[in-house]
Amino acid sequence: MTTASYFSARDGILHAEDIPLPELAERHGTPLYVYSRAALRAAWQAYADAIAGRDALVCYGVKANSNLAVLHEFQRLGAGFDIVSGGELARVLAAGASPKRVVFSGVGKQAWEIRQALAAGIKCFNVESAAELERLADIAQEMGVRAPVSLRVNPDVDAHTHPYISTGLKENKFGVDIHKAPALYRQARQHPALEIVGVDCHIGSQITEISPYLDALDKLLTLIEGLADEGITLRHLDLGGGLGIRYTDETPPHPADLLNPVFAALHQRGLHHLQVILEPGRSLVGNAGILLTRVEYLKRTEVRNFAIVDAAMNDLMRPALYEAWHGVVPVETRAQVAPETYDVVGPICESGDWLARERALAIEQGDLLAIQSAGAYGFSMASQYNSRPRAAEVLVDGQDAWLIRPRESIHDLFAQERVPHRDKVSS
Repeated sequence: MTTASYFSARDGILHAEDIPLPELAERHGTPLYVYSRAALRAAWQAYADAIAGRDALVCYGVKANSNLAVLHEFQRLGAGFDIVSGGELARVLAAGASPKRVVFSGVGKQAWEIRQALAAGIKCFNVESAAELERLADIAQEMGVRAPVSLRVNPDVDAHTHPYISTGLKENKFGVDIHKAPALYRQARQHPALEIVGVDCHIGSQITEISPYLDALDKLLTLIEGLADEGITLRHLDLGGGLGIRYTDETPPHPADLLNPVFAALHQRGLHHLQVILEPGRSLVGNAGILLTRVEYLKRTEVRNFAIVDAAMNDLMRPALYEAWHGVVPVETRAQVAPETYDVVGPICESGDWLARERALAIEQGDLLAIQSAGAYGFSMASQYNSRPRAAEVLVDGQDAWLIRPRESIHDLFAQERVPHRDKVSS
């Protein structure tokens, strides 16, 4: 499943499914996020096929793309949800999700978020520290409920990915040292307001090989067996998310490539009673979206050529943050224009404001470009830096297109701000 499968050229013009991208740009302006509903469904189906007939739950990682239309689509398809904030919980509930299919991850859960999730009746809290476990127990006891608990353990496994998105090493802020987890489980067992339900692990993102998962799985199964010897039984095993997508020449594994050996290991070690939970984000939405942008200027210097576009690092942060690679293709083929090598940059006053470097492009001023594989961590990481309104978002389904988030207006930028009257500040 690649971006090209759902964003293909016809008669020299790039389409989103059956709609020419220039039509969407004319209708909604640029920068513009465009998502393919067929791509979302195809990515989901790969997971659905891999878990068919098995006790498993796929919880979409909301942080990848939290638009209500995207959440609603996955809810309709049967997904659960992996959240990391109270805001994300509110979003998934607004999209129609059952709280019983929601797991709450994250290292810094605030008291109000815990209360909100307990009141909603979520499936599980993925607890990431002893201090969080204590806070969760205190709040649950105060509310007169039992909190379902899964410890997120850190197995010290190298996922061989970018250091900013590696989460399973000892030096990362995430999870509980796997060697200290048994003591925390014992502590949780003693508290009447806590109910032990599972164990969780998440080792990183954009992972393109299966071996790190299997290394982590082996450590988790050993932990589970040791807990069982002490009479602490678990109901589920959560392996997190992180399966990668193709941005350039990667060959990411199919969900079944991961799940088949996982279920085989559970059966071999007599742990087939455990429900398996996955928390994919990027692999469900990454290749389902593009960022459409227009070339404002072509600037040539002695050292570099620049294609200055109307999208910027505030619209797509990944290149500036991770030096991430995204494919860039002209929306319309210009056979009469000779390709030149350009850095594709935005208008923000930062040297780090670039979307792609050293790309051979046959383009002219005013042309449209498609930044590929932008469905994950694109709009969800967008900001209003330089007082730039955030882009619109569109969902395409065949010949139909829905505006699922209007473009912000200039007024929206400061609508919630207040200027104190004279020297007196009032609330």
